[in-house]
Amino acid sequence: MKNYFHHFLGAVLLLSFSCSEAPKTETKTASLPVYKDVPYLQDYSIKYNKQQDDLLLYQAFMDRNQTIQLSGSDGVMRTHDGQFLYPGTLLKDKTYRPIADRNISAMTVYKDQFVYLDDKAVLSNAWAGTLYLKHQLPKANTFAAGNDFGFLVSDGQSLQYLHKKKPTWTGSLNNDVVKSIRFDNKNNSYWVLGENSISSFSPGNQTLKTVFQGNNFTSFALFDNKLILTTLDGYLEVDPASGEQIGNKVTKLPWTEITYVEVIDNRLWFGSTKGAFKLKKDGKFDYYYGQRWLPGNNVKHISKGTDGSILILTDKGLGRIIFEEMTLHDKAQYYEKQVRNRHIRLGFNATLVDMENGNFDTGRLSDSDNDGLWTTMYLAGQVFRYTVTQSEEALQNCRESMDAMERLFSINPVPGFPSRSFERSGYIEQLHDPERWQHTDDEEWDWKSTTSSDEAIGHIFAYGVMAELMNNDLKDRAITLIDTLMSHIVRNDMYMVDFDGKPTTWGRWNPEYVNARPKMVGDRKINASNIIGMLQTAYHFTGKEKYKEKAFDLMENHGYLDNLMWPMKDVAMAPEDADDWSKMLSESWNHSDDEMYFVGYWGLYKYAFNDTLKTKFKEAIIDHWEIERPEKEGAWNIMTALTGTQEFDLEEAAWYLREHPMDMVSWNIMNSHRKDITFIEPNFREQTISEVLPPDERPVQRHNANMFRLDRVSSKDGSEEYSAGDIWLLPYWMGRYLGVISEPQS
Repeated sequence: MKNYFHHFLGAVLLLSFSCSEAPKTETKTASLPVYKDVPYLQDYSIKYNKQQDDLLLYQAFMDRNQTIQLSGSDGVMRTHDGQFLYPGTLLKDKTYRPIADRNISAMTVYKDQFVYLDDKAVLSNAWAGTLYLKHQLPKANTFAAGNDFGFLVSDGQSLQYLHKKKPTWTGSLNNDVVKSIRFDNKNNSYWVLGENSISSFSPGNQTLKTVFQGNNFTSFALFDNKLILTTLDGYLEVDPASGEQIGNKVTKLPWTEITYVEVIDNRLWFGSTKGAFKLKKDGKFDYYYGQRWLPGNNVKHISKGTDGSILILTDKGLGRIIFEEMTLHDKAQYYEKQVRNRHIRLGFNATLVDMENGNFDTGRLSDSDNDGLWTTMYLAGQVFRYTVTQSEEALQNCRESMDAMERLFSINPVPGFPSRSFERSGYIEQLHDPERWQHTDDEEWDWKSTTSSDEAIGHIFAYGVMAELMNNDLKDRAITLIDTLMSHIVRNDMYMVDFDGKPTTWGRWNPEYVNARPKMVGDRKINASNIIGMLQTAYHFTGKEKYKEKAFDLMENHGYLDNLMWPMKDVAMAPEDADDWSKMLSESWNHSDDEMYFVGYWGLYKYAFNDTLKTKFKEAIIDHWEIERPEKEGAWNIMTALTGTQEFDLEEAAWYLREHPMDMVSWNIMNSHRKDITFIEPNFREQTISEVLPPDERPVQRHNANMFRLDRVSSKDGSEEYSAGDIWLLPYWMGRYLGVISEPQS
């Protein structure tokens, strides 16, 4: 079935290799390594929800026509509709009345055709309906196809072997209940799993032999000349020839309550009571948990579709995992559409909120404390995109976002002061932090006060990028805003002063405030780093000496150079005798500060006043990057390439971009239960495990969050969708501009 995403992706692939998107002014920093943007397999999910709570689902398969059918307590089901991000449903299959009217208890695929089991026979509509093998097990509920249209059938107690040309064989397991049957093509035999045993049946001499005995088996598979026997506490490996267990039970898994196992493309896929997972070549797992991937987490069955997708059947419906070839550029084209279609509010890069279980049509665009920051990060990415591709769409995106940014300054009465946000009047009580909103002279509009340093550094970053790379009216508009904001700060003694004549809580770069913090407290370093970068940017583009003089005054007379050079490893909690504010600021590592640092590094490094300072600033940036390396943060690694260093974890940056989920909905995610990850002791950095998880296995989040966050548990599961504008498009297009990510390769 074709869906919207497939149609869109086809268009994207054509776009990727068309001359219209060929880089025209792509900039490569000399001698840096380059990630070649070749196609990789991007996974995403199409979900199908069941409609009746009491419906039980047993198996799901796809035939050679790419039709999906399922067996369940209501007979044969089929998928209806369903697209990426737009779930379909499961309906009773009425396509062929004689099948719909039968008591179908199980099904399988044989030679890529559907085969059914009911209370009388094994049958199929394929082969002109000639497959019809009667059995004598009215409660038959499991079967497997062998060679030459032979089938082994069971009702849990008895077994029957059926074949058109051979006599029917009947037998049973010794004091055990049949749970599952599989055919071993290599040895032309069947394996029969009981609750406490596994046996081999040879159709040639019609003998049944118990090979291994244990306890509480749930499923099994044949893999790498071994029997994989799963339980609710991990799995066993057994030598099928000797019947001996190999090693100890395997429990280092995402979850040990295994309900199903399947071999697909020489890889083990496991279903569990907490999602599905695939064992990779390196011994690690790809983990599919939550509604990002599956309608439910209790997995009942796994199979491979004839189109290469993986069908994961759960108690609440079917998750179809698609693996689509694409480049990072293809992914960027998808995300560009995501931002423009659902995330632009008055020109701001916004979040969609109040959705009902991931339904975009029920959501609304929300204001944010950080409308200015998220928008400037998106804006900078679009400037990089325009510089690389000369895309008229990117240029228009820049203009629309710049309109919003300029209005942040003009909508309030304070000269040079950027509002946090603005909105039409009449909604203050429904907005975030209603006490921060102020009325304008225009009764139609309100604006948000208390702007912080997060927004200020975002403004200067984006305007600096625009002023440097644009060669049109946007360049002059950017320089005007740089001068407007920085004049306000310098004029007000290195504070941002609000409508009430007082400095905002966080807009403070004055030495009296900054140096009141003990040296190990991060705010002392971040404020010094940011303001020097901001003053350098202002001087670079305006040439006004006041900015240069103020920067050198802060560095030479107030220790700001020492502050910003403070080693990251020495950022720590304030001592016991420190003031309460400093203690509050340093309770743990501040990941928002990381975002502010790296966004500010553009101006700190590129516009350094002299080579001596530039060398020092490079040292500070790389020192910070070294601390951040365990997070494998795409944006921070790519920003570090700005310095010209040869080592900036390019592959980890590309890994971040490849592994980021296409689905950016805030689904509930759980990882803290996993047995395959190594937990470490609580620490100041808030690193929870020894190695960071891929982005598509953890909660969706912005760059200012802890990449080692394992869980998201909320009653508002699926209530928000984040914009890719700042999260993904900024690092991608920055990498393209810096030349460390290539244009798409065929």
